[in-house]
Formats: sequence, C-alpha cells, structure tokens
Amino acid sequence: MNTVSEPLSVAMELGEDYPEIRESVRRICADFPGAYWRELDEKEAYPSDFVKAMTEAGFLAALIPEEYGGAGLPLRAAGVVLEEIHASGGNAGATHAQMYTMGTVLRHGSPEQKQRYLPEIAAGRLRLQAFGVTEPTSGTGLQLG
Repeated sequence: MNTVSEPLSVAMELGEDYPEIRESVRRICADFPGAYWRELDEKEAYPSDFVKAMTEAGFLAALIPEEYGGAGLPLRAAGVVLEEIHASGGNAGATHAQMYTMGTVLRHGSPEQKQRYLPEIAAGRLRLQAFGVTEPTSGTGLQLG
C-alpha cells in the first residue's frame, strides 16, 4: 500500500526557454480574456477567432517542417505555446489538436500526401484537428465478425 504523508503539489514553474515565443503568445492571449472563453463554454462553441489569430501568427504551423511552409520548430517550442495559452487562462485544445495531429501526416503520410496537405495546413487554409485511433488490446478495437 502506498501512502503519502503530505499532499503532492502539481504546481510547476513555467520554463524560461523561448522568451520570444512566450511573449508573442502572451500578446495574442491578452486579446482573448476569460470572458471570451466563458462565453464559448456557455455556447459550446469553437474558438474560431482565437484559432485564426494563432494561425496568422504562425503558431499552428510550429511543428511543420520549413520545406512545407511551417516553422520547423522542436517539440519543446510547441509545448511553450501551449504553456502560455494555459497560463493566460485560455483553452489550448484547438491549438493542440492542430499542432499535433498533423504529425500523423508527417510520420505516416506518403510524400504526395505531405506535399498536398502540409503546406495547406501551414498556411491555415486546411484544418486537421481529428483522427481515429484503435487500440485493439485495450478493448476499444473494432470487432468484426
């Protein structure tokens, strides 16, 4: 039996790396205060204006290689973007989805698919925010037959 004598703290200090990215994301987030996010929650609405601002600033193309029109930044830089969104009180869900799901195209897409989709995602003309996954050994796999 594992017992804890003192409560664990999940509070963490944000890193100090990528100060230019941090400041830029903070400026964008300042335009989307808590009232914006509360209204979206009440309406169960998508943060279109926020996603547009993040796209225009190039943050949703952070992990896309430069050869496809993205910034080609490392994973840690993308993590910094998400840290700052959450630190501002915003919801990074839509940003996270756009930044990371395109990684599926990078890892598993054919050269033709990469050339077709990644520049469009980087330019903000195409959204890729969902994909299907199956885990057959966990009970969530498709059962045929």
